[in-house]
Amino acid sequence: MRHIPAFTPSPPFPMNDPMTPPHKDDIAGMELFEGIGLERVFVVTNRRQAGQALDELMAAACVGFDTESKPTFQKGEESTGPHVVQFATLEKAFIFQSHIEDSHQAITDLLTSAELSKIGFGLGGDLRQISNRFGIRPAAVVDLDVSFRKLGYRHTIGAKSAVAMLFNRRLPKSKSITTSNWAAKQLTERQLLYAANDAYAAIRIFHALQGN
Repeated sequence: MRHIPAFTPSPPFPMNDPMTPPHKDDIAGMELFEGIGLERVFVVTNRRQAGQALDELMAAACVGFDTESKPTFQKGEESTGPHVVQFATLEKAFIFQSHIEDSHQAITDLLTSAELSKIGFGLGGDLRQISNRFGIRPAAVVDLDVSFRKLGYRHTIGAKSAVAMLFNRRLPKSKSITTSNWAAKQLTERQLLYAANDAYAAIRIFHALQGN
């Protein structure tokens, strides 16, 4: 079995106060993070594309990973998500929509593979939803929030704070996109870029923390 890369224990960036992540006002003044462009975002719509995405992602060994779900607004309403599962390499991102049944086998193979490291932030809720929706238990998952805690951070570190710390850049996080309809059959360009760059930022951060 391939060895899953371990988290680098020493930070490659200055830590003036390991207790405190960057303040939101400081992040707001930073230049935008140069994420992945729409021309490198691929939406999986059929079995053939799912197979191609599976092959490319498995060849990468480590990928950024996240999910998106249509928000629930009623008390007691249960989510039917995840409605989107996204993976990214350093070159491109793949968007899987869970209503496309032809993609389910590829999603399952990617998530359960012990040979493919899935890198993301705050994945507890994502993993629970995946288990409920697909009936699987993902393997080889690396939660970067846990990794930052190993560096001494006691507050939750999300992708936005991590991008600011490592790259001195601002990762845009629009609430209107976060709470948009991720169960839509056709996602907007803004949704696609948001989903893709959540996963892309994670793999960029992972490589930076590894000193690559």
